[in-house]
Amino acid sequence: MQRRASPAEAHLAPGPPQSTTLIGSVQRAMRLLEAVADHEYGAPAKQLAREVGLALPTAYHLLRTLTHEGYLRREKGLFFLGEAAEQLGGSAAKQKRRSMMDDALAQWRDSISAPVYYAVYREGEVDVLSVADTPSNPAVEEWADFRETAHAHAVGQCLLSQLGEEARRDHLARCPVQSLTPYTVRDERALLRRLERLGRMEPVVERQEYALGAVCAAVPITVGATAATVAFSLPAHQADRLMPAVRRLQAEIGKLLGTLTLSISI
Repeated sequence: MQRRASPAEAHLAPGPPQSTTLIGSVQRAMRLLEAVADHEYGAPAKQLAREVGLALPTAYHLLRTLTHEGYLRREKGLFFLGEAAEQLGGSAAKQKRRSMMDDALAQWRDSISAPVYYAVYREGEVDVLSVADTPSNPAVEEWADFRETAHAHAVGQCLLSQLGEEARRDHLARCPVQSLTPYTVRDERALLRRLERLGRMEPVVERQEYALGAVCAAVPITVGATAATVAFSLPAHQADRLMPAVRRLQAEIGKLLGTLTLSISI
């Protein structure tokens, strides 16, 4: 009576002709990595070979190679995931968080029919993490560096409004106020007065201060100690839509704040 192959052996056993681009040794190495990942407290080579359906010499050879490359580590005869494999896992988690954030921004973009921006303030700079727009509702063109013109756009003003006075002055010392359009705030003193009048978590509205023909609004977000904001822009002739869209966006953000919290680590 012919012995039936185990699930692992069946996975590796010859079957219907496959693409010649498949490399058996790589497939076997990946199965070993998956088997090791299933054992939080490590597993010996014999057990891993049995679970994957490999001859012990083949398993030993692949395990040694994976250990040498940093994908596995060996302690007291047991194999564990190594630093290189953990870095791959971290990268995958990071990509998942970015995908979640992009999906949220796309949902808000469609909800208010306007391009949406997500930005944080870290290491002394404005960092726009993601933008969701469409050909019919394009984002405002970054014609002047966003990081150096925080005083002129709603994203930057919203982030600065969440900082302490010392941090604001430090930023403006490095990136001084300058006129970008006839509507840009006149000088640092006027900007600081405006920011002081704002409540810490109050939305910020800007009309053609960064780009002629565009108006913007930014909603501040509490994400631990990090200043963050979700903003949107509209053509200047649609300025009457700003506040209704702000209220709609605030309601939408409340539903998915956890997604933004996760994305801070991106």
